[in-house]
Amino acid sequence: MVSDPAAQPQIIGRVEPRAAAPRRRFFRMPLHFGQRQGADGEAGQKGQFIANMVKASGQIVSPYRFRFRAFRAKVPLQVEVKNFIVKTVDSAAELEKILRLRYKVFYSEYCERKRLFAIDVDEFDVICDHLMIIDTKSRACVGTYRLNCSLFNNRFYSETEFGIAPIIALPGVKLELGRACVQKEYRRGITLALLWRGMSEYIKLTQTRYLFGCSSVKTTEPLEVAVVRRYLLGHYPCAPAMRVAPNEQHATKALGLYAALAETLDEKVATAHAKTLVPPLLQSYLKAGAVICGDPALDEDFHCVDFFTLLDLTHTTDAIERKFL
Repeated sequence: MVSDPAAQPQIIGRVEPRAAAPRRRFFRMPLHFGQRQGADGEAGQKGQFIANMVKASGQIVSPYRFRFRAFRAKVPLQVEVKNFIVKTVDSAAELEKILRLRYKVFYSEYCERKRLFAIDVDEFDVICDHLMIIDTKSRACVGTYRLNCSLFNNRFYSETEFGIAPIIALPGVKLELGRACVQKEYRRGITLALLWRGMSEYIKLTQTRYLFGCSSVKTTEPLEVAVVRRYLLGHYPCAPAMRVAPNEQHATKALGLYAALAETLDEKVATAHAKTLVPPLLQSYLKAGAVICGDPALDEDFHCVDFFTLLDLTHTTDAIERKFL
């Protein structure tokens, strides 16, 4: 995580957080055929029916499309550093850009899978804020991070994989981070620093105390998972009261057996291998003072395991605080 310490960002248009937009109802299926009189009435009915079904099928496949129309940032912010802009997504067009970037990274690159629509979207996207990094030269969106703040929401993606009641019970504002990705050509220190810069401004505006989320490690090989678990829980354990467990459907099978086997490996060799598997973003959290809150959850869709990560911002390291917070 290398950045130019001399580069001083300009914060533009900082305003008070917006209230969450009211929920909108999804589409309604057509209840009857269109009516036409005359000799061609039957053909007209069929044509209208087909048109209605085509329209409805598009809404079924992409039910969030109509909710995108009213999408606005709950916490508008914009930061400029050199040739980049970091901002919260504030329109349907910007939201679509980051969803397409996520699809390109998560599906086309990592999973080598395709979806009917080339976007990565789930039920949480329309209720969250999203950071986006824009290259001012190409105007392309090259990085993104999803921000789910407890000021606006009480549902979190992490709950789909873990039982997080101890985290929800913590005092103060909590911010769930997720869906971080960067376009391949931009994966260098400055881009990671830009994500941190955008987060730091968001944290200040929302007065967040805790950051949490699922940190992905790209392996599902059982012994590798056990080796990474040994390293993370051995060096960055949480307090017992903060431990969480994966939901049954996301539990890693035979983890106890492989964990016992991992303990028999040479510590230096095991640690060196574990460090090669821990991604840069998780490394940066750990350097900031984050802890790991228990066993990982298996994410079969993205061929990885997720470690629940928690950072109390009142306990960040001095170096991270000086640099970003």
